[in-house]
Amino acid sequence: MLSILQAQPAGGGAQMIFLFVAFIAFMYFVMIRPQMKKQKQEKTFQESLKVGSRVVTTSGLHGRIAQIQEDGVVIETLSGKLKFEKAAISREYTLARFPEADPKAEKKK
Repeated sequence: MLSILQAQPAGGGAQMIFLFVAFIAFMYFVMIRPQMKKQKQEKTFQESLKVGSRVVTTSGLHGRIAQIQEDGVVIETLSGKLKFEKAAISREYTLARFPEADPKAEKKK
């Protein structure tokens, strides 16, 4: 019975380390890297906002930027002016609703 328990293949530790490293690399390229890329695009979009740009917030509010301040933006809607943080402006929602708001489209022209 002892001979059955002791018959483990040699190099099992090296295979475990390789699998662990492969798993970490997989997680990085599938989950972490795309999220970092999306955050960078969102930040670039928020920094490129200009007065007069039509935007959509993460809560779904549509409006036009009336003022850009250090601590946020003032968005003019049909019901008045509201102040939001820049982080509340969604790149994804804005580009889905207003494709002309894409800064990359302006560079191509």
